[in-house]
Parts: sequence; structure tokens; C-alpha cells
Amino acid sequence: MDTRKTVDPPEGTGQTDELLPAQKLSKADGKRHIAALILARGGSKGIPLKNIKMLAGVPLLGWVLRAAVDSGMFQSVWVSTDHDEIEKVAKAWGAQVHRRSPEVSKDSSSSLDTIQEFSRLTPEVDVICHLQATSPCLHPFHLKEALEMITEQGYDSVFSVVRRHQFRWKEVKQGSEEKTFPFNLIPAARPRRQDWDGELCENGSFYFTTTEMLLKEQITQGGKVAYYEMLPEYSVDIDVDIDWPVAEQRVLRFGYFGAPSPEVVRLMFCNISGCLTGGHIFMSVSGEEMVSINIRDTRGIRMLQKEDIEVILLTSDMDPVAKLLTDRLTERTGCQVVQVGDEPLDLLRKMVEEKKLEWKDVAYMGSDQQDVSCLNLAGMSAVPGDAPNVAINASKYT
Repeated sequence: MDTRKTVDPPEGTGQTDELLPAQKLSKADGKRHIAALILARGGSKGIPLKNIKMLAGVPLLGWVLRAAVDSGMFQSVWVSTDHDEIEKVAKAWGAQVHRRSPEVSKDSSSSLDTIQEFSRLTPEVDVICHLQATSPCLHPFHLKEALEMITEQGYDSVFSVVRRHQFRWKEVKQGSEEKTFPFNLIPAARPRRQDWDGELCENGSFYFTTTEMLLKEQITQGGKVAYYEMLPEYSVDIDVDIDWPVAEQRVLRFGYFGAPSPEVVRLMFCNISGCLTGGHIFMSVSGEEMVSINIRDTRGIRMLQKEDIEVILLTSDMDPVAKLLTDRLTERTGCQVVQVGDEPLDLLRKMVEEKKLEWKDVAYMGSDQQDVSCLNLAGMSAVPGDAPNVAINASKYT
């Protein structure tokens, strides 16, 4: 069970347990604007464009954004970036975008510099939660419980930690005559793991702080500060390529895959190829090309329509065979057939907005890699059993 603790301020800092002005409610209605902020620069050195690389069928950035949005704890969710592709992914996952300036987009720029720039440009924000995209096992309940320490218990800053049982020794440079020594154990009385509480280490998942602390004190961990302890299974950090396969296995087991599916779906998108058809083309002796549709699928579509659920069929091409098939499907099912490109989300997002729906109201059935963005966003999503792994990982049902 995750625990929360108060951290005593270091001696000599002048900090006390007295509530700072930042803890007072800054709005006339007694509510503070709380924002989530993910820093996602395009110039990652360890793994190029790491923040949008696919991890278990989801862009790395998407795991953290999904947890932030679904927590319901933030008045706004932001991604700070300098890269067009990262901006596109951020908006697809429901975030607003702060285009950071060149001054804070350098290799030498610190996270604090970027967060402070964001804070100065969004003065309506009172509390910022800096989330790290490299922590894909973050869940909404972590954010909710940590934020309550600020909103209900009066802390100025809260950060996440994990308990480690690792013995640390002083590093000795090669060729030096200096001898190493232990930092946190006595070798003659080496404790058993079960007899040692271990040490708390920052795991980098999140840092909550008030903007007052951020701008006036120039720090993200100060004032009345506390830590929030996360269990080891949720503490995943990705820095270099070798971390990726380990993180993928961890996130498939402990990651947050979204809120429970809605009880009511109002709109369904379904790919024709690979979902209604089996991906096979039959050729007659005369050379005529044919495809087959399972009658159970057309019956299922009619059942949805009787429940006032609109069904829209999707196709990615309109060659003569596909054109004939879509015409016949329109006649048989009464469904609108829409041609989509390599990224269906570009068109379907507009359609969802025009119908005044949200993606939680949408069901999506796809069968290939280009469907991943829609499978991730839809409140209910599914793929056939022979779909590629990247699509299976992104869907809720197979």
C-alpha cells in the first residue's frame, strides 16, 4: 500500500512547518487551478524521439497522459515540447501544447527552466504537477493521493519515491590509491533484507509544487514538503535502449490501460478489411476477384443500429473491388462508408467532434498498425485475433 510522509526541511534552510502564502487558495471561489505538465523535448540523446516511441502499442507519452487525464484531478493537462510530431501525439491524447522557446530547448536547459517558463506564460495555474513521460506505470490513484496532500493537507510540494534495498559504496577513480568505503552499511554487521527498511529514492514519476514556490523560491521541492511512496512494480524509468524491453514487460503487467469501458457506446467505427473480411481475396476461373463477409457481422451491425448506435464502416482504398464491396455493404447494412488515409485519426477526430461526442462514447474495431491511435483513444476497442501485436496491445479486447 502506498504511503505518504512528511520530509523535515534541512537545517539551515530557514524553512519551517508554517504554511507559506502559496498554500492559501488563490481564487475568489476558493479553488486553485491545478495543471499537469509533461516535458517532452524532441532532442533526446539516449533514444531518438523517445517520448513518442511505441511502448506496448502506445506512444511512451501516451501512458502518462492517459493516467493524468483519467485521474480527473487536473483543470488542464499540458505537454511542453519543441517538436511537431510530439505536439501531434500530445493533442491526440487530449493534452494542450506549450511550444517552449529555443532558450529552454537546449541540451543544457534544465527542467526547472522549462517549468518556470510555462508558469510565467500560464499565470492562471496555481499548482503544477511535473510528470515524467519515462514513467509509464503511473496510475491515476497515485496522482489523486499525492495531490490530496497539497489540496487537503496543506503541503507546498510533494514528490514520488520508491524504497530500494541497495548497499552503496564510494566510487574510486581508476588508478587512484584511494580506498572505497560503504555509505549505508557496516560490512561486519551486514543486515538481512527483511531486517533493513532500505532507503527512499526519487523515482522521477512526478513532482507537485505550487507556482509560488516555483517562481519565488526557484525550487520544486521546498516549503512544507512531503514524499509519496510508490511500490517498486510501478517505478519504471526509461533512459537508454536496454531499458526498453524491460519496461515493456513491466507495463504490460502493471501499466494503466484506461478506465473501465463505458456502459453506453453511441458511435462505432469498424474497418472493412481485416474485420468484416478475413483478409482473403478469392479468384474465380474467369479471373474475377471476390471477398467474403460473415453474415453474423452484418446481423451484429443491425443489432447495434436497433440500439440507436451509429455504425460507420472504414476503408483505406477504393479500387474497383473495394468500391463494389462498399456499395453492396451500404445497401445491405445502411452504413456510411468512409475512406481514411494512413492515419485514420486525422479524419475521425473531426467526425467525433462534429457529432458532439467524446472518444469515451466511441467503439473502434481495427486490424492493423495504422489503427493504433484510434484503438488507444476509443472507450471500447477490439481487434481480430490475427492482428499484429502492436494493434493487440493497443486494444481492450481481442
